[in-house]
Amino acid sequence: MAELLPFLLLPPNEGAVELRASPEPRFVNTLNTVHGGWSMTMLDTSMALAAHTTLKPGELCPTLETSVKFVRPILADSGELRIVGHVLSRSRTIIILEGRIETLQGKVHAHGTSTCMIVPKGG
Repeated sequence: MAELLPFLLLPPNEGAVELRASPEPRFVNTLNTVHGGWSMTMLDTSMALAAHTTLKPGELCPTLETSVKFVRPILADSGELRIVGHVLSRSRTIIILEGRIETLQGKVHAHGTSTCMIVPKGG
């Protein structure tokens, strides 16, 4: 995914990750704003990576549900954005996550939540 939608993954912590990405003009839609699919993919990626930081060897966590709310438009010339994902709760079988896309100054552009199910590899 990082080749298709370039981003930089900063050193993760358990239960939290931060990505940095600059939307490119090729992601602009007919309204001249960055397509919502870019935001959804960035949020899904950050939340999934946050979930992965909590997995034990032999576990996978496919996404059950993801929801995204668009707070304000992202322009192609917005510059570098901060995309964060963090675990809100982890049980034996479910991980609940939250994510945000924001400017480096903290202005929120999009917010998301996700639920993942923990399953054994090959199971």
